[in-house]
Amino acid sequence: MGKTLSHLPKQTCHDECHASLTSSPEYNAMQSEDSKNGGDVSQFPYVEFTGRDSVTCPTCQGTGRIPRGQENQLVALIPYSDQRLRPRRTKLYVTASVIVCLLLSGLAVFFLFPRSIDVNYVGVKSVYVTYDQTKRTVYLNITNLLNITNNNYYSVDVANITAQVQFSKTVIGKTRVSNITSIGPLDMKQIDYMVPTIIADEMSYMYDYCTLQTIKVHNIVVMMQVTVTTAYFGHAEQVSQEMYQYVDCGGNTTLLHEYALRTPESD
Repeated sequence: MGKTLSHLPKQTCHDECHASLTSSPEYNAMQSEDSKNGGDVSQFPYVEFTGRDSVTCPTCQGTGRIPRGQENQLVALIPYSDQRLRPRRTKLYVTASVIVCLLLSGLAVFFLFPRSIDVNYVGVKSVYVTYDQTKRTVYLNITNLLNITNNNYYSVDVANITAQVQFSKTVIGKTRVSNITSIGPLDMKQIDYMVPTIIADEMSYMYDYCTLQTIKVHNIVVMMQVTVTTAYFGHAEQVSQEMYQYVDCGGNTTLLHEYALRTPESD
């Protein structure tokens, strides 16, 4: 009974003290300030160190101080809602980077994408004819013209030209010309090449026809086969053509003869 009575004054004092503290204007102002800040710990005041032995606190927006020499020991706590944790214009930067990369990739593909090399057979530029009466042989040096067009946006090299001439299903001449020239972007060059041919042996009867004086033009039909090899970026490409051509074996000609016969499609 004595212990119960002795605790009554203390309990009464505790309730009265708590009531007096909570009812004070300072406590009410502190509570209202906390409710405005939403309980954010970043809004509580900090202790500022002054003097020469302190440096600027990087987490206090440049207004606080921490003891010098403890920059690598102290840990800064930044609230999750801090604006410094939210990079600005991130979506804008990412979108701009993606657009720039796609644009550069598209331009690279457009300019570097390989396009075709067009080879157009123009015709016979000249024919130089000689005869061997003893062997009843006809020698023809046939010079041809080609137009080669580069449709790419970079230079290509004409590595070699391989050609042969057939008469009556018999190959009468072959040639191969290497390291010819380089063609610039979107450019065209005209290239001539000469094929030495011989009409002899089982076709020696053509000697009588080509040397016949009663006719002025001694045209024969030959088939021209030409293969052009171009190279660019370490890649080689071949374009082949076949065409039939009239050639005068009765004398030297320097006029351009365009083929008038129907030619097979190029490969």
